[in-house]
Amino acid sequence: MHKKLTISIDEQVYKGLYEVVGKGSISQFIETLVRPHVIKDELDAAYKLMAEDREREAEALVWTEALVGDYEE
Repeated sequence: MHKKLTISIDEQVYKGLYEVVGKGSISQFIETLVRPHVIKDELDAAYKLMAEDREREAEALVWTEALVGDYEE
């Protein structure tokens, strides 16, 4: 079941959504972006998929290891 939600956004953001996503697709676009942040099971599944991506994890490790020692108090 879908619920109707009224939100206010900046006019430039609205125009961008209208131009890039299209009038009939804005709700689905926003739902797809927001869903992983508010539905715990889907967030957990997304984290699991990311962790299973060995190439991505290897790149992340290289990146984080390169930062060790960069932080100064």
